[in-house]
Amino acid sequence: MNLKKVNISEKLALFSEYWNPKIVGELNGQQVKLAKFKGEFVRHKHENEDEMFYVLKGKFNMEFRDRTIEVKEGEFIIVPKGVEHKPVSKEEVHVMLFEPETILNTGDKKNDFTKEDLEII
Repeated sequence: MNLKKVNISEKLALFSEYWNPKIVGELNGQQVKLAKFKGEFVRHKHENEDEMFYVLKGKFNMEFRDRTIEVKEGEFIIVPKGVEHKPVSKEEVHVMLFEPETILNTGDKKNDFTKEDLEII
């Protein structure tokens, strides 16, 4: 049995790049990821997967076609599969993501933000 705890602050200190999620845990086909956001991501959707964004530090806006929802430190938002969305942050924000291991970070789009092989830290 491989039991270990994860120190989130230590893991976040290991990287500085934005929009490049790092895997810090896995359970039941889900991956727990840490990411830093700043600026605008690409508008996209995931046809088969829901995503959860939990803000550890800072805040960001999740833009949808019909509204924008601000997600602050200590809050999370779940984006259902098939819903187009775009994270935007003026300042650096630290986010924990809960996503199926099958998910591609840019969903139905492939561009410079696309990360196909995520690093485990």
